[in-house]
Amino acid sequence: MTLEVVLITGMSGSGKSVALHALEDAGYYCVDNLPPELLLPFVELEQHPRGRKVAIAMDVRSAASLPLVPEQLADLRKRGISVRSLFLDAMTETLVHRYSETRRRHPLSRSDDADAQHALVEAIELERELLGTLREHAHVIDTSIIRSSQLQGYIKALISAPVAQLTLVFESFAFKRGIPVDADYVFDVRMLPNPHYETGLRNLTGRDEPVAAYLQQHEDVRRMELHIRDFLDFWLQALARDHRSYVTVAIGCTGGQHRSVFLVEQLVRHFSPVWTTLKRHRELDGR
Repeated sequence: MTLEVVLITGMSGSGKSVALHALEDAGYYCVDNLPPELLLPFVELEQHPRGRKVAIAMDVRSAASLPLVPEQLADLRKRGISVRSLFLDAMTETLVHRYSETRRRHPLSRSDDADAQHALVEAIELERELLGTLREHAHVIDTSIIRSSQLQGYIKALISAPVAQLTLVFESFAFKRGIPVDADYVFDVRMLPNPHYETGLRNLTGRDEPVAAYLQQHEDVRRMELHIRDFLDFWLQALARDHRSYVTVAIGCTGGQHRSVFLVEQLVRHFSPVWTTLKRHRELDGR
């Protein structure tokens, strides 16, 4: 049995503990805050004889040795070990708010700084810098405005996708609540006809047939869908050859309820017969 390894890294306060609990529920043996120096010996220990599923969390407390990790993961893949790397991120203001709510100290905060708020923001930005390389080599998940239950669902969906194939993640969102920081490509569809201004459609979503029928009658909506499809059809093979595990395509409208949701549903229907495809509706999931 091939050993499966999931590495969870990311910003302090972004939900790594929630992600680790989701993996534990999915049958992974989980280890929190493993020093990078122990990664290879630990994987070797777990590989023989059990060959089970393992999830490992690392964070900025091991900052000095984190640069070792990308090369270590490449080494594990060369040995035929299944490796996924997930990076949890969130907007700085969200992280500041979470720390203020819990009154926890950031691991990089200095206790002698009189301006606690300024010190926290500085610590968060320093952490971003220290974790930059890990972020570049991982699939990023934006946890800024999602619930713990949503994050658990995202994690379980991601790990269920085949490791050896590129996975397309389509995500609808509302621009008024911010652009997802995990998006590889962002398409703005706010210029399209808006069902919100149709009384009978306002309280529905892009998953409902009356909204879909309304949008399908507009040529601009169809043209936008075809342009996004053509772009991805052209570049996905190149992305797969570049050994990308995940590509996240975010579609945004004003409220994240009608146009972006409809287009995500249409794109998933088009790409799912060829590519492993997941979908998220940031403003609707968890309702």
